[in-house]
Amino acid sequence: MLGEYTAWVAVGVIFFLYGIVIGSFLNVVIFRIPIKENITLTRSHCMTCGYTIAWYDLVPVFSWLFLKGKCRHCGSKISIQYPIIEAANGIIYLIIYLLNDFNNNPVETILYCACASALLALSVIDWRTQEIPFGINIFIFILGLIRLLTDLGNWSEYVIGFCAVSGFLCLLILFGHFILKKEVMGFGDVKLMAATGLLLGWKLIIPAFFIGCILGSVIHLTIMAVKKGTDHVLAFGPYLSMGVFIIMLWGEQLVSWYLKMWTFL
Repeated sequence: MLGEYTAWVAVGVIFFLYGIVIGSFLNVVIFRIPIKENITLTRSHCMTCGYTIAWYDLVPVFSWLFLKGKCRHCGSKISIQYPIIEAANGIIYLIIYLLNDFNNNPVETILYCACASALLALSVIDWRTQEIPFGINIFIFILGLIRLLTDLGNWSEYVIGFCAVSGFLCLLILFGHFILKKEVMGFGDVKLMAATGLLLGWKLIIPAFFIGCILGSVIHLTIMAVKKGTDHVLAFGPYLSMGVFIIMLWGEQLVSWYLKMWTFL
């Protein structure tokens, strides 16, 4: 019994450490994609002076703390985003590991971790630029294909999730364009929902979408109320991502609770 608990804790630590390492790469993605800088071939460097960062200054979270948030070469401030994203991604991996039965669902757990990282990077970029990188949506789509190929017995659920949500959202965009005469959603959001629909399946992507819409409405209205007289542009990607993340963690329980509630009524 003690041995099983020790192994469970050890795997959890591994997930967290792996998460903060991936979080370090997410910072590269977040900073470089908007400025069209290569994210794989160009070595890590100071965004102010261009100094190539040594390997010992690239330890996630700890290097930023050791350097007191400043570049070793020029002394300019290093964004606090670096340790926040690294730590957040590690915590997200740990939460997914704790709430998902890794022993029985190893593929799903790993795919959900990878998707959560993509959603984190996508959310920050969309919040800053109001644009969802196409490459990140493609990455999530590939995760969905892997999920489909590893669960062919339920292939229709994933295919319907992809087709139904993309078709519905395209109709919603056309409705907004021709009837409401305004943009209700970007095609980047449609691609995001289609890709995550392939990963989650139609039973989970539908509540994920509605949760994202509710969060977006409440938070956006709150921001508009606080920033009176300002026209705050709604970046929908972060809210849709939150909806998907919530469903990845508690989707089955929420759907079951919802169905039981209607049965009771």
